[in-house]
Amino acid sequence: MGIKKYRPVTPTRRYKATSTFEEVTKKKPEKSLTVSLHKSGGRNNRGKITMRRRGGGHKRKYRIIDFKRRKYGVPGKVTAIEYDPNRSARIALVEYQDEEKRYILWADKLKVGDTVISSDDSQVELKPGNTMKLRYMPLGTLIHNVELNPGKGGVMVRSAGSWAQLMAKERGTAQLRMPSGEIRLVNQECHATVGQVGLIEHASFVHGKAGRVRWMGRRPKVRGVAMNPVDHPHGGGEGKAGQGNPHPVSPWGAPAKGGKTRRPKNKSNKMILKRRSKKRR
Repeated sequence: MGIKKYRPVTPTRRYKATSTFEEVTKKKPEKSLTVSLHKSGGRNNRGKITMRRRGGGHKRKYRIIDFKRRKYGVPGKVTAIEYDPNRSARIALVEYQDEEKRYILWADKLKVGDTVISSDDSQVELKPGNTMKLRYMPLGTLIHNVELNPGKGGVMVRSAGSWAQLMAKERGTAQLRMPSGEIRLVNQECHATVGQVGLIEHASFVHGKAGRVRWMGRRPKVRGVAMNPVDHPHGGGEGKAGQGNPHPVSPWGAPAKGGKTRRPKNKSNKMILKRRSKKRR
């Protein structure tokens, strides 16, 4: 892992910083674990744009990732670490003793040749890449790929460099400190993977130019204050006028720029002990 910086021969190269890709050991993905990926361009089944600023981008194949880790008690050997265009993290190709191959999220310090294993009813060795129930993990363990409901597969803490920490266990629930700083309760029967997600330097990468963002399938964003009143609540005015609205909103009136949009009577409120801190957002 490392960060590649460029000589400032152009304005875009001055701040550009990308990955060295030195951790990647295999270029082409495993064919049996890839499927075609259809792009919607942000449009629904009627052709209407429901998600703005999406479209174009390089063609991709989707890699099928094993977020459930149901191969209980079967050791698997890491045979390759690969790039995945569909996520910020790298992925690891694991070949199990029964010759089945699966992709998992690449944990930091997990190397080619290492062995990973998952367990459903007992504690396994606390090594990066191993999966077990929160019930059997010691306090203070750094984890990722955390389940929200037992058996549903990991849905939280999956982006590059992220981690959660097991803080306490009581009454069948575990207290986790999330990457945002939020402390929430999770059922102790949920599985999680030991270690921090790899590619810690991802937060330091700089695209450098707008074209590289277009390659990723993201189209330009126009500020509301640059629009006409008919197009946006912040639009209009003489010259470079401000938004005028004391409560910044989206084109449809929803709070924007940090406004809270979470439902006040959300069922999961009782599972959140401490809200996320604004500094780590």
